Amino acid sequence: MHKVEISKAIVDRVVARRGKLHLFDSLDPKKTALLVIDMQNAFVAPGAPVEVPAARGIVPAINRLAAELRKRGVPVIWVQHENSKDGSDWDGFFGRFIAPESRAKATAALTAGSPMQTLWRELEVTRGDLRVAKNRYSPFIAGASNLRSLLEGKDTLLIAGTKTNVCCECTARDAMMLDYKVVVLSDCTAALSDDEHRATLENMIQQFGDVLTADEALARLG
Repeated sequence: MHKVEISKAIVDRVVARRGKLHLFDSLDPKKTALLVIDMQNAFVAPGAPVEVPAARGIVPAINRLAAELRKRGVPVIWVQHENSKDGSDWDGFFGRFIAPESRAKATAALTAGSPMQTLWRELEVTRGDLRVAKNRYSPFIAGASNLRSLLEGKDTLLIAGTKTNVCCECTARDAMMLDYKVVVLSDCTAALSDDEHRATLENMIQQFGDVLTADEALARLG
């Protein structure tokens, strides 16, 4: 788990701008959903093709949070990245950002049915949870997933998972611009470095949503 804090300069800037640090004093559990992004073997398992080692460290916090949210009637939605076997459904990424000799390994890990596509074994998933497959960083991109159809009646999203600065951040940005209230969970998200993790948290709290720990979010949910 990352041990980082938002810098004092950013805190001071936010407070000066809106008069307080945190956006939300309370959250309505009836209108809230938890999105857990990309906590599948491809990103979490040791030695995986796109491994984020710190992601294993956030598993206990995600499990504890999800269990408490279920008690409050908050849906837990596991969002998993999934592309076609050859990556042709997102050539703008696989055809440009991945070297040709590495492309097959990367796409195979993110193909439906691959062992790498399975949620990490230490995650506590229940039968009542929901699952969504996405083929872009953000599930809110048109055609990327069916997530929005599952969020009817929800206006608040808690964001957990990995990478903080890629799929979690893209999801949070798009959600805010679709008028959802967004909370990025600082102890339930993971990146490849502390600097990348901190940078996203500082972006989020300034422009896109609140940044809270799991315990702080639970306290606001009552």
